[in-house]
Amino acid sequence: MAESELEPSPLAEALARVGDRWTLLVVEALLPGPRRFNDLLGQIPGIAANILSERLKRLERDGLLIARPYSQRPPRAAYQLTAEGTELAGALRLLAHWGTRHTDPANTPRHLACGTPIEARWYCPTCDQLVDHEPDNAQTHYV
Repeated sequence: MAESELEPSPLAEALARVGDRWTLLVVEALLPGPRRFNDLLGQIPGIAANILSERLKRLERDGLLIARPYSQRPPRAAYQLTAEGTELAGALRLLAHWGTRHTDPANTPRHLACGTPIEARWYCPTCDQLVDHEPDNAQTHYV
C-alpha cells in the first residue's frame, strides 16, 4: 500500500484541525467563557486581526466554537467554545505542562498537599488500571 493511501493518524487529524501557531491560543483564551473579538485580540499577544478572524471562522466551521451575535450594525459576535472545543482543555494542560517542564521547571504544576510535581497518566476506568506502559502491541497507540 502506498504511503498516500494510509489512513491519517489520530495525531495528524488533530493537527489538521488545531495544529497551527494560533488556534490553540484562541481556544485557551475562550476556556474561561465567551469573549468578544477585541477582547480576544487584546488577550492573545501578537495575533493580527485578520488571522484571528480566520481562526475564529475555521473553529466555528469545525464545530469547536459558536459565534453569538450581539449587534447587527455593525455585525458583532461573542465567541464561545462548544463542548467539543472545551474538551481541548485537557490537551492544552498537557502541552502547557510539557512546556513548563522543559523551559521553567520551577513553575511546573504541583500537588497542593505535598508540593510534589504532578504527572498526567492514562487510566482505564473499566479495568481500574493505569495504561501508561502497555506492551507495544496494545491498541492504545495515538502517535
